[in-house]
Amino acid sequence: MQTLIFLLLTFLIVIFSILLYFKNKNSRVHKLNSGECPDCGEKTRIFFDETTKTQFKSDVITTRILKNHGCSGVNDIEYRCKSCGLKEVYPQTL
Repeated sequence: MQTLIFLLLTFLIVIFSILLYFKNKNSRVHKLNSGECPDCGEKTRIFFDETTKTQFKSDVITTRILKNHGCSGVNDIEYRCKSCGLKEVYPQTL
């Protein structure tokens, strides 16, 4: 009986840890897509010139497509942070 309870608890811990991993991964991708670095917290800076009424953006995250797997496949996108040097690659559909 104790073995059965132990196996059930272990199974539940493994399932919840896998779900937590995917939640953290999706939140990192969402932050990178919005222009915020998940490690250092740096965001896209927006400058406004009053004399010419022009708005300038200084992106912190740069994206680059590494592989394009055709029209029905996923794209491997590399995200790089200019301030802390973070480099991560995620497969996404565009």
